[in-house]
Amino acid sequence: MRRGLGRLLAGLLALIGAVLPSGPASAAVPSRLTLEATYSSVANGWDHVERYLDTTPGFHQEQYPPDGRGDQDGQRLTFFGGVKQPFSGRFLLYSAPGWNTGAHQVPVLLVHGANDNPDRAWANPGESGGYGCGAASCPNTGLMQYLAGRGYRVFAIGFAHKQGDNLMQAQEVGDAVALIRAKLGVPQVDLVGWSKGEMSTRAYVSSVKPAWGRPYAGDVRKLITLGGPNGGYDYPYAHGWAHDFSIWPQCGGAVNAPSPHLRMTCYGTWTAHPEFSFTPTGGYDDYPGQRQMLARWDSVFSVDQSQQDWYTTYYGGQGFYTDGGGIQVAINAGSLIAPLHQAGVPASVTAYLLAGGTPDIVGIFNENRGPSDGVVFVASALDTGGFATVGGTALIALANHLELGWDSAASAQVAGWLN
Repeated sequence: MRRGLGRLLAGLLALIGAVLPSGPASAAVPSRLTLEATYSSVANGWDHVERYLDTTPGFHQEQYPPDGRGDQDGQRLTFFGGVKQPFSGRFLLYSAPGWNTGAHQVPVLLVHGANDNPDRAWANPGESGGYGCGAASCPNTGLMQYLAGRGYRVFAIGFAHKQGDNLMQAQEVGDAVALIRAKLGVPQVDLVGWSKGEMSTRAYVSSVKPAWGRPYAGDVRKLITLGGPNGGYDYPYAHGWAHDFSIWPQCGGAVNAPSPHLRMTCYGTWTAHPEFSFTPTGGYDDYPGQRQMLARWDSVFSVDQSQQDWYTTYYGGQGFYTDGGGIQVAINAGSLIAPLHQAGVPASVTAYLLAGGTPDIVGIFNENRGPSDGVVFVASALDTGGFATVGGTALIALANHLELGWDSAASAQVAGWLN
């Protein structure tokens, strides 16, 4: 009788083990992390925000564009202690309403993209107007409210540098996951990385890291990418002339993005701006996270030959109005696309890839050489290379790159994958 009960108990325990999610046990807050401040009066519907410092040797002060276009702004400036150009070892952890009461067991960490922040990306797409949300009319709620309202326990990370090194930011994604696990006593977290945020989330789970960095801790269940350049992108080099006019001050540009050129003629004046370069130039390296996303697509979709100086922009050299090193020089300076594919995402992490299918972003020259969301090719966003376990892919045909964080169809797809 006892032997039979023992077998029954063993069978029940095995069944329970098969049903419960696998992964590491819940963890304490890592000793490397220092909580520096907590803010409870937060705009855009967040419950509270915390600022942390990762004291691991290796984090360093990244460079910012000297004209201030990359500085922290809005309420984020307050959260970073009034420091416009914060140290890259600092990050913000946003908590949504219901962060500790939501019914869904596995919490969600949202990771924003380039030149962005957790507020505009996830909670108030209209914070920057039409240019920021990708449409003429912007909503004032986003994926954060959508998921929190459906019982998900939602968090978001905010980085010190808007265009920063994805390897350092990947270490902070790991920090945020560890903090969430400690707060909630859970073994795993789901990650949602939008655009450039795909790079840091993927680098974390793939253990692609700086020499001083920590490997993946085995604490992620699902990885969802929204318009992520899984296969890389070459938009700035393929459309360099149009792209530069939004950046170059002498042409009236002020966008916080890198240029494929080192020199350019605007309204008859030949000027140099090494501080806007993809590659370290003239003592500047303000956009490391952007060159890490580069890959060549010229063999697939050719190059936009309608652009002035199209050949020298893409392949390097002196054109009629511009001068630059070309995309291959920038790739050689530190693209992470090939290393991420080679490292691979572990089979224990189920990946889901979402792409937008409408190239109609307000205010920019849209990617038109092939099917795209206006910035990233559909083929890149849905590139499954290096993913051991793919749970699904989807194309939101009516959403552009900037709408993927709030479009209703995209939000429903994300929620379905998380569930």
